[in-house]
Amino acid sequence: MSLFTILLWTHIIGGSISLITGSIVMIQKKGDKNHKTIGNIYYCSMMVAVAAAIPMCYIHPNIFLFIISIFSGYMTISGRRYLLIKSNEDVKIQDWVLTGLMAIFGLLFIGIGVNNLRLGNSFGVVLIVLGIISASFVLRDYKNYTGKNNHYNFNIISHIQRMIGSYIASMSAFIVVNNTILPSVLAWLTPTIIFVPMIIRYSKKWKKFKIHQNQ
Repeated sequence: MSLFTILLWTHIIGGSISLITGSIVMIQKKGDKNHKTIGNIYYCSMMVAVAAAIPMCYIHPNIFLFIISIFSGYMTISGRRYLLIKSNEDVKIQDWVLTGLMAIFGLLFIGIGVNNLRLGNSFGVVLIVLGIISASFVLRDYKNYTGKNNHYNFNIISHIQRMIGSYIASMSAFIVVNNTILPSVLAWLTPTIIFVPMIIRYSKKWKKFKIHQNQ
């Protein structure tokens, strides 16, 4: 069995577990013991899928798998980290490094997307959307890390946003690989269209609580 085959099956298993556990986390009660347990399984399985995908892209170059893996990894890791960041004093150097890398990749996504559109490839739309989403999260990181966010529970809001975002990326990749009906651009963007309203709803719900004292 070749190294690529081992990595492929590792990626498939990790991705499958993340989709199952991610779906459970989306519908179950938040914050209880079951949520934390299944959430930990989701995190580990996502990281296994991402860790396997990156060397796969080196062995058999696949720019789109690489991009979705980078995006998923950033969303998953930063989402987990936000559980430990109660204020800007809790921010570590690795948080800034992760955000800086995502800023670079986000610009690359947009650049590659624009070039794809220039060449007549409609998939460039997907890359530009991913780049814009990445940039918005990077900007949010900057505000959170520098104490410019005026909500006590900014970390919970960010955690929810990032984890749903990583689930969207995983679901998008799954749909695209198995899609035989939808146009490719629509297949990539359908999970985003469906689940972004959920991110907005949860964010509004948590923003109702405990406004910062200086407001």
